[in-house]
Amino acid sequence: MTDVAEKLATPTDLKSNDIKDVGDGLNRLLADSYALYLKTKNFHWHVSGPHFRDYHLLFDEQAAAILGTTDAIAERVRKTGGTTLRSIGDVSRRQTISDNDKDYVSAADMLAELRDDNLAMVESLRELKDIADEARDHATSAVIDEWIDAAEERAWFLFEAAQKG
Repeated sequence: MTDVAEKLATPTDLKSNDIKDVGDGLNRLLADSYALYLKTKNFHWHVSGPHFRDYHLLFDEQAAAILGTTDAIAERVRKTGGTTLRSIGDVSRRQTISDNDKDYVSAADMLAELRDDNLAMVESLRELKDIADEARDHATSAVIDEWIDAAEERAWFLFEAAQKG
């Protein structure tokens, strides 16, 4: 019987120890993406107040953008020979973005929490870029730049939406 790892082996010229670090970082990013996606959708479903429509649409747009990156993240793991997330439990073991299970969160607190989570994701992405650069995984490093820009933009929109006046 053929070993499962052998069936999933993807040819790569990258060193296995280095690429394992990249894969671990990408899987953590993927878990955080799902956690942030679900939190953003949670806030989309539960926002209320005078700016309901604006925030409802903003959260929905941001959730869609976050979800839109998940396949690319997982495929980077696979292209370099790794395996990726398999379950909600796997997500919960790897995520660094905290869940929010509160019954009520004010719109202002939603904006601030999502802004901070996106900025935390930017920080994690910068660390992952250093790991990818060290591993000479140029493709991962390049796409991380796009993900950083997208997370910075989300944080910026959330910050601006929270301004008074």
